[in-house]
Amino acid sequence: MFNFKFNGLRQAATVVIAGAVLTTSVAAQDIRIGAMREGSSWYVFAATLEQIIEPILGDNSVEVIARGGGIANPMVVQGGKAEIALSNVASAVWASEGNEGVYEGMSAPDIRALVGGLNDVYVGAMARKAFTDQLGTTDLAEIMASGEPVRVLMKPVGSSAVPVAQMIFEGLGTSVDQIKANGGDIIQVDTGQIADQMRNGNADIYIDTMIKGHPTITEVALTADVVFLDVPAPAMEVLEQNGLTPGSYGPEWYKGQSEATAGANLGTVLIASASMDEEAAYQITKAIIENAEQLKASHGAWSGFDPKTAMLPENVGIELHPGALRYYREAGLM
Repeated sequence: MFNFKFNGLRQAATVVIAGAVLTTSVAAQDIRIGAMREGSSWYVFAATLEQIIEPILGDNSVEVIARGGGIANPMVVQGGKAEIALSNVASAVWASEGNEGVYEGMSAPDIRALVGGLNDVYVGAMARKAFTDQLGTTDLAEIMASGEPVRVLMKPVGSSAVPVAQMIFEGLGTSVDQIKANGGDIIQVDTGQIADQMRNGNADIYIDTMIKGHPTITEVALTADVVFLDVPAPAMEVLEQNGLTPGSYGPEWYKGQSEATAGANLGTVLIASASMDEEAAYQITKAIIENAEQLKASHGAWSGFDPKTAMLPENVGIELHPGALRYYREAGLM
């Protein structure tokens, strides 16, 4: 199974996750929603959810936390700094089980699922066309096996794409150390710097979550000459072993993507603390399912959400909260 081998990053991962738990501490609110930065699809979802549930729970009863991410958010809920949060299905499972490779001895046994299947979150790769032309291949396995220097770009630790990138490397028989030994590098920058890195030729391959309408991926595709790379079968096998679902994204989600591209789906689930009041969990679940069209219209990333599949095990990954379970049964969905 996956072993997180980023030299110098295991400690950083612990610091980022612990920091997210500490820095999200705010004045007491009835419901705090762990999301991501403003402008992200997760932030838009959380802001829309706030508008839906605040009339139910009371004025000024809901706050969106504009930080966190797929790796950090389960620990934010576990640490009691948010009552609910968006998480990837895979990372919710990793956190719940205390995946040693990702969470460095930490775990989140007290997280529960409210609503799953919210959207598909594929992890995939893209490359500068000039780079693939130089190597004469768009096969990621061949690129990594070539021994040529490869500069890989990704977001900082805290993003689900970081451990998934390591899983891809493992499946292709390489590692961060080997990439650096070949003269390449691992470049980790904040989202706002990614497009510049690709436009300016500072990176060769970019690994990230490929969500329909993703602003960063869209900007990269519009402003840099890039090609989308399939995740090769050996890497996909490792990803599947670690809870991701093989699939494809596109075609034509982004400029230059003429056909569907193979990637692995992390999925998205809304999680809650096991200690959350059952009635509150019931009302939030009910509000999402019965206002699904409003949520789907808020951002293109959520357009494929099907409320009838929101409780399926493959879409939630972890145990349902009793309040959510009660709603699904009463609604005849289970």
